[in-house]
Amino acid sequence: MAISRTPYRVSFFGGGSDYPAWYLREGGAVLSSTINQYCFLSCRTMPPFFNSKYRVIWSHIEICNSISEILHPAVREGLRALEFDESHGLEIQYQGDLPARSGMGSSSAFAVGLIKSLLSLRDIDVNRHELAMRAIDLEQNWLKDSVGSQDQVAAAYGGLNVIRFQTDGRIRVEPIVLRQSVKDQLAAHMVLIFTGASRLGSEVAQTVIGNLDKKPQVIREMHAMVDLAADALLAGDIDSFGRMLHESWMLKRSISDMISNDHINEIYETARAHGATGGKLLGAGRSGFMLLFIPPERRDEVLKALKHFLHVPFNFDESGCQIIYRSPE
Repeated sequence: MAISRTPYRVSFFGGGSDYPAWYLREGGAVLSSTINQYCFLSCRTMPPFFNSKYRVIWSHIEICNSISEILHPAVREGLRALEFDESHGLEIQYQGDLPARSGMGSSSAFAVGLIKSLLSLRDIDVNRHELAMRAIDLEQNWLKDSVGSQDQVAAAYGGLNVIRFQTDGRIRVEPIVLRQSVKDQLAAHMVLIFTGASRLGSEVAQTVIGNLDKKPQVIREMHAMVDLAADALLAGDIDSFGRMLHESWMLKRSISDMISNDHINEIYETARAHGATGGKLLGAGRSGFMLLFIPPERRDEVLKALKHFLHVPFNFDESGCQIIYRSPE
């Protein structure tokens, strides 16, 4: 048995420029960090005395006898991509600290954790970059999902990073190393609110991808803010970072009508009216988690105004995807 633990992420700047349809032409970059909320996946060889070969436990319990019968698309295609045959059955079980389809990079965390666990069963260890690239291949080429390339990299590497996407397809990760006092300030300004809904991010992403050519200057401006925000953090200018979050969210909302809605706008404007400097809806849009940047002295006031929404405390994570348990054969 192998059990992987993969962190979810919060993406601050540059979203939209991580779609291959964009960065293979113009390049892209994002600034993001993983957090201490996780996706857990356990994989084990099925004991031979069971009547079924595959048991996949997620929001459903699947019991079947061939890979082609598996309903969970990432599990089914992941086994095919890694060239698992049917000589041995498998049991795969998923548990997550946060709900799926909520803007936290959960589908990519699942893909990264699944690949890490399945390879561990074969005693194969891959570095963080190869793990990320395998997960990108699974989601974009095997599953044909309309997803970018940032979430897989964030989940595999962990930490606070600028992730750069080059026109030749190469991806480079640049860790942002902050003074502990700045890191503590940043964490103290961050609040994560669940808006109470979930959606298939790829559905919203399709509309964003369709608008890339219509709004190129917006994507370029969002891309340019990555280095400005990273420089602000390195200089300890937390307030400027918060103001830029607001500017970036206003830009992102202008890309497509599918990114926000009246419900999300009302939550954000309520937070701003009670002291939030900036923020953004995480993920593709329309629902899920909202990240707010709030001066610590105004935190209680904002949370009181948003008391009907679930507040999820978090801190930053630097570990990336890990195997936290591996039983001997």
